[in-house]
Amino acid sequence: MPFLTEPEPARGVPEDVIPGVRRIVADNPTPMTFHGTNTYLIEGPDGLTVLDPGPDQPAHVRAVLGAADGRIARILLSHTHHDHLGALPALRAATGAPTYGFSRSGDPRFVADVGLAEGDTVAGLTALHTPGHAPDHLCFAWRDGVLFSADHVMAWSTTVVSPPGGDMRAYFASLARLLERDDRLYLPGHGPPLPDPHPYVRDLLAHRRHRENAIRRALASGPADATRLMEKLYSKLNPTLRRAAERNVLAHLLKLEAEGAAVRDGDLWSAAQKAPGRIC
Repeated sequence: MPFLTEPEPARGVPEDVIPGVRRIVADNPTPMTFHGTNTYLIEGPDGLTVLDPGPDQPAHVRAVLGAADGRIARILLSHTHHDHLGALPALRAATGAPTYGFSRSGDPRFVADVGLAEGDTVAGLTALHTPGHAPDHLCFAWRDGVLFSADHVMAWSTTVVSPPGGDMRAYFASLARLLERDDRLYLPGHGPPLPDPHPYVRDLLAHRRHRENAIRRALASGPADATRLMEKLYSKLNPTLRRAAERNVLAHLLKLEAEGAAVRDGDLWSAAQKAPGRIC
C-alpha cells in the first residue's frame, strides 16, 4: 500500500489544513492512531464546527477552546470510538454547544442532541453513512470536493475492522460507495490529508480482497482458528499490531460465513462444502 507519512505535529497548536479548516492533533499517539486523533475546526457563517473532539485529555480540550476563541457553534462526531468521543463531555460542558452524530449511536453512553441520517446536512457538511470500521461511522462531504473521511479511509494505514462493531461486508460496500463519488481530497481522522483519493481507495479494496483470498486458500487446506490464520497471513507483522490483525481476520471470516463460503465449529473455521449438483 502507498501509505503517506507526515512529521509529528506540534501539540495543542492549530494548523491550517485548507482554507476554512484547521486541525489540532491530540497527544494520543499509538500504533493504532499514528500521531494522534485529528480534531478539525471548520469555519461557517455562524461560527465553528468542531469535528471529532478527540480523547479525554484536559490539555487537548484547552487547546481546542483556545483555538476556537468562544466561536464553537456545534460539535460533530464521526463515530463513537473513545479516541474521538472522549473529550466531548468536557467540550460540551465548557461551550454548551449542541452535539451531532449518527442517529443510532454505537455507544449507549452517548446520544447526540441532533441525530443525523444519511444525506442530512449541517453547517454545509453532508452526512454519509459509511459503516465498516464502526456501525455509526459517518463521513462528511464539504465544499469543493473535500470529504472528512474520519477512520473509514486514512492515508497512513489500513483501517481496523473489529467485530462485533466492525463489519467487513459493510466496509467493502462503504469503500465501493466512495469510488462512485468525485471527491478530490480526504481529511481523515488520523494522519495527513489524502489528495487524489480514488487510486488509494481502489488499492484498499484490492488489499482486502487479497487478504480474503489468502484466507480462502488457507481454509481449503484444513480447519483453523482466527489466531492461526493471522499468524500465517501476518507472519512478519509488528507484535504490537497482532491483535488488530486478528480482529481483521475474524471480520473476514464472518463476511465469508455470511456469504456461504465458510463455516465455523466453535473457534475453528472451515471452507464451506459446495452443494452437489443436481442431475436433471
